[in-house]
Amino acid sequence: MASTPPPIASFVIPPVPRLPSTATSRNRSSIGSSFSFGPQPMISSFAAGDMSTSSIPRPLALDPNRSMLPNSPRSSPRRHRRTKDSSSRHPLANDTMDVFQDLEVEQEPGVGEWGIVDRMRLWRHDALMQHLYETAAFWGDKILSWTNDPNDAFWLAQTYFMTHQYSRAERLLTRPFPVTTPTSKSTPVNGFDQSMASSSAMGNLSLDTKGKGKETDVQHTMTYRLPMGPAGLIKLPETLQESVSKLVDMSVACRYLAAQCQIRQGNWSDALEILGEANPFRHSDSSGASVPNVDGGIKVEASMCHLRGILMLKLNRGDQAKLCFMESLTLDVKCYDAFSQLISGEMMTPDEEWEFVQGLAYREQTEEDAEFIQLMYTSRLRKHRHAEEHALTRQRLVDDFKLHDNPDVLYSFADALFIQLRWADCYMITSRILDLVAFHDATMPLHIGCMYHLSHLHSKLFVLAHELVDREPENPISWYAVGVYYLSSNKWSQARQYFSKTSLMDPRFGPAWIAFAHTFAMEGEHDHAVTAYSTCARMFVGSHLPLLFVGMEQIVLSNHPLADEALNAANAACDTDPLLINELGVMTFTRGDFQRAADLFQRSLDLARVTQSSQKSWTTTYLNLGTCYRKLKNYDLAKTNYKRVLEIEPQHAQGLGSLAMVYHHLEDIDQAIVTYHEALSVDPINGHLVELLNLALESNTACGSWEKVYPGGEEAFRGMMTSLKIKFNEKPKKAGEARIGDMSRSEDSMNVG
Repeated sequence: MASTPPPIASFVIPPVPRLPSTATSRNRSSIGSSFSFGPQPMISSFAAGDMSTSSIPRPLALDPNRSMLPNSPRSSPRRHRRTKDSSSRHPLANDTMDVFQDLEVEQEPGVGEWGIVDRMRLWRHDALMQHLYETAAFWGDKILSWTNDPNDAFWLAQTYFMTHQYSRAERLLTRPFPVTTPTSKSTPVNGFDQSMASSSAMGNLSLDTKGKGKETDVQHTMTYRLPMGPAGLIKLPETLQESVSKLVDMSVACRYLAAQCQIRQGNWSDALEILGEANPFRHSDSSGASVPNVDGGIKVEASMCHLRGILMLKLNRGDQAKLCFMESLTLDVKCYDAFSQLISGEMMTPDEEWEFVQGLAYREQTEEDAEFIQLMYTSRLRKHRHAEEHALTRQRLVDDFKLHDNPDVLYSFADALFIQLRWADCYMITSRILDLVAFHDATMPLHIGCMYHLSHLHSKLFVLAHELVDREPENPISWYAVGVYYLSSNKWSQARQYFSKTSLMDPRFGPAWIAFAHTFAMEGEHDHAVTAYSTCARMFVGSHLPLLFVGMEQIVLSNHPLADEALNAANAACDTDPLLINELGVMTFTRGDFQRAADLFQRSLDLARVTQSSQKSWTTTYLNLGTCYRKLKNYDLAKTNYKRVLEIEPQHAQGLGSLAMVYHHLEDIDQAIVTYHEALSVDPINGHLVELLNLALESNTACGSWEKVYPGGEEAFRGMMTSLKIKFNEKPKKAGEARIGDMSRSEDSMNVG
């Protein structure tokens, strides 16, 4: 069988440029003794290349406005071009494939074979694309041994990172490599200077794209790696120390990857030292929101800011994390990870979210896609305010961009319904999303919450929790679903165990913290509930829910000043939550402002009318509104609201007792007595109702009319008494004397009665 013909041209892997060592700017006796992983040496090199009088060309690998595309086989966008012999080439080197290249290389007849390094680099990248990481690491290590090239070291470190060998990758990125100052300026390929790629103090292997491409004898050109001692100290004489540098000083991409390795190992302080406490490029002329990305990708500077924000969260510095994420998204609006951290982590209030997202520099950074990116981000914001704008955004995404069945767009619809407490409608949409995708992180909490609020879905919640635990045991949402099921079954301790496990797996998962505190509140452990809600409020400063629940618990504990403070803070963040408005009405009632309290309760009911939750959830609000009207002596409106409570829940003891009090005030004593009895049949040991019933009975006896006391009224009673007197007077005298005495005693006793 005929062998596969040789490739037309070499597959050019863009090299990491070899930059001048930053050692010239500082005195040191050895690299290991004074070396710092801080970003300042890298900034100095980049600034030196920006100087107009400098003979050093601009260090493109240190440019923060570039992405990692130049380090990738898919290096730059280009049109597909079919060549005559494309079928004979490897897919990764085939121009008809979606492989990005910077230069249109004209094919020449009679091109020779690839060198061994070129072929092995092709194997390495093909193995990475096929997720054969061990294969990629094996051949990549041989390539690095031959070339000692920083670009090959970077790709080998990437392979180690993908196989979770973080310590090995970090050691490779921080070991020294030779650098040589380029003497001539050449045409850049894929953002890297070809002169930097071809010159090396450690030997040279041919990477020519034309000609025979026959490699030099590896045995003669190979140079061994620089020796390293304990703790990464370099054992080199001072005369050679100026010609070496570490990858983290030669490339922003290498520094970013090294920081990722430190984070995976749990070395937060070391990772922060590599990245810097603040963005080192912030005050550079080539940095900022108005500076577009030069190659169409995502700025590494923005990715570093995002990673710095993750570190701040690990170090419990939430305010600084928020600023880092905001800076990341400002530098590059395409960095969705930073947006997700800000929104899903509820680091900003709804108003702050809206103002920040609408003010991003979309058109300055990506003019063609600016409108779409802005619409997608707007659809993910919280829906407490700007309802019309959100509805228009969803409509445009469906009509103009044809995303009617996209999970993220459907999630925006579901989120809007969940905010309105329309559980049934929201459940229909979340079910559709989960039909499209097996798992959607943003949708699952909404889906589980709807199943909790709709009691007929509790059995499905049980099945869903088991399926999630079987399929996604490492996902915290799976154990959150288990906890919600136990919560729906009133098993507080079991639910608390699973909510605690969820928060340990993901400390930034807000629903688990809220539900964990709910278990204490439902158990009557109000002090513990306040502590849990307060912790949640510190972590999710943009959410009003923890503050609302803190206020509710403080009301139960009769700590009214603290309750006022928490509820007012929650109202400043969100003033459209009907439950929050109800609690504000309760606090206003305790201060004696009954009219203002009645207005708040009525507003709460108006907001809740669009909900699909059980009407039993709002019986307390109707009861509160009726009590306000009773205090204002508006008994007709009070009776209307109390009757509404009994329509929803006929056996509501407090509603029956309050309605009986209204009848009592209206002097309808008989109806009041009947209603008091009905209330006591539901709550027989209620001492207040017993006392009110006794008052009604005494009032009915002492102050009731003759018609109520004796049939026929006062005249019939007097007629009866007259007939009795006559009847007793007609008896014999002896017997009459005795009977008259008895009658006089009886008449005296009646008068007294």
